[in-house]
Amino acid sequence: MKKFKFSLDSVLSYKQQVLDALKGEHAAILAQVREQEEVLEAVWKAYRDCNEEYRQRKAEGITVTDAMFYQNGLRVLERDIQRETDKLEELRKQEEAKRQEMVDAKIDTSSIEKLKEHKLEDYHKAVQKAEESLIDEFVSSARVRANIGA
Repeated sequence: MKKFKFSLDSVLSYKQQVLDALKGEHAAILAQVREQEEVLEAVWKAYRDCNEEYRQRKAEGITVTDAMFYQNGLRVLERDIQRETDKLEELRKQEEAKRQEMVDAKIDTSSIEKLKEHKLEDYHKAVQKAEESLIDEFVSSARVRANIGA
């Protein structure tokens, strides 16, 4: 019997390449999300530090000019926090979309792999049946020869 050949091997290979590419893209976006989380945390730390310094200076006594300086600095940091939070949310949306693409590609690949497994199983059954038929034929012809010789 001829060797097993799955007709959709090229499609399966292509789907696997697409899946691998999506995994790489997803990993890159996850790295960007982690990096943006660190940026956001750094801005929050700067805000907390500035706010703490402002409170300490207020408790000690501070000029109006210095108080305005701190308040303006805190407002700038609040805007930075909002901007960095928006960036993080956008990256998370991109990550979720890429994850969904990856899941869809995995489903496509898995369905073709299952089909290949099923076809290979059918092929093995056919090979086994052909071998059994060949053995039966050999045994039958051996019996016929034995009966003719007797």
